[in-house]
Amino acid sequence: MISKNTICLWYDSDALGAAKFYAETFPDSAVGAILHAPGDYPDGKQGNILTVEFTVAGIPCVGLNGGPQFKHSEAFSFQISTEDQAETDRLWNAIVNNGGQESACGWCKDKWGLNWQITPRALIEAITDPDRAASKRAFDAMMTMGKIDIATIEKARRG
Repeated sequence: MISKNTICLWYDSDALGAAKFYAETFPDSAVGAILHAPGDYPDGKQGNILTVEFTVAGIPCVGLNGGPQFKHSEAFSFQISTEDQAETDRLWNAIVNNGGQESACGWCKDKWGLNWQITPRALIEAITDPDRAASKRAFDAMMTMGKIDIATIEKARRG
């Protein structure tokens, strides 16, 4: 069944490489149909890969090889919930160590410029704690981090 709503992500020319990386890295992800351009287009030739359908953590996407005119920004990101530090580390390191960049508060950017939030469930629980003092301590700890360290968040939450 074709999804009624699909996220379209613009890539310079490597939508297939990105889709393969996401499928190898994130659970419930896969590469789908690949469309080769039926004719020349502004940044490509007939027969080039124009679009790639893929799924990232269950979310249907299409990658468009549109050329360098438009770039990804932090205004859009995938937020991936993790269960523990091992999963947080694995996903963060996969993105950063594959040509990506670290950012702040659990954010990182992949080598194609797409932004990711690698967010442990423990972080969300801590910053939504009904105890406002505990929530603030956890939030303040998060604000000093790149990759989220769950033990540090939980220690801050406890005070």
